[in-house]
Amino acid sequence: MTRIDKEIAIRLRREGKTYGEIRERIGPISKATLSSWFEDIDGVDILNLLKGRERARFIAGSNRKAKRIALTKIIVQEGREEFSQLSENPLFLTGLALYWAEGDKNKGERAKFTNADERMIRIMMRWFREICQVPEERFRIALHVHNLHVANDVKKYWMDITGIPEKQFFKIYVKQTSLHHRKNILYNGTCAIVVCDKNLFRKISGWKLGLIDHFNGPCISMDRKRDF
Repeated sequence: MTRIDKEIAIRLRREGKTYGEIRERIGPISKATLSSWFEDIDGVDILNLLKGRERARFIAGSNRKAKRIALTKIIVQEGREEFSQLSENPLFLTGLALYWAEGDKNKGERAKFTNADERMIRIMMRWFREICQVPEERFRIALHVHNLHVANDVKKYWMDITGIPEKQFFKIYVKQTSLHHRKNILYNGTCAIVVCDKNLFRKISGWKLGLIDHFNGPCISMDRKRDF
């Protein structure tokens, strides 16, 4: 999509056109992209132009978004305030620092930590279990390996490390390589611990803000769009 496409889409939206009508004009484009383009458009103005089902959908979507934003702020603030209570626990601080460095920041609001070092994965599994209180059935494991690996051997290796059963592993992602043999026979691909829990992701974001407050003072607002 070009800048001109975006300008046309915004103009059409201001005229009260639906997402479907806009797509017919500028071509296939996702709802998420259109929604991001229309963020700065005055919702009241748009609402006055929309009619029927499109108006009802707009109102419902706006209400859901407002509730999500409000809930996110509450959970993040709770996590921020919890930091001082948990900061005496070495496992809490270690896992939080590792997650800040290696964990997902803002991708679908899921908690995900990826690394190739089995020692780090062991620590983070303890962190998720003991600090985050993640139920065993909520864990998912994603593996990335090279085509030189034996997939079943690698899966068994990470099953032993994580303590997670095979049924909770995603399909292994195999990356092709031009090498003809493994240079590092101790390398067993990368392991990602995945927990699809938006509220946990938000709580971790709050903990990280608490960590920043502890060392730098409360100088960063939760309203700023940063990847924590």
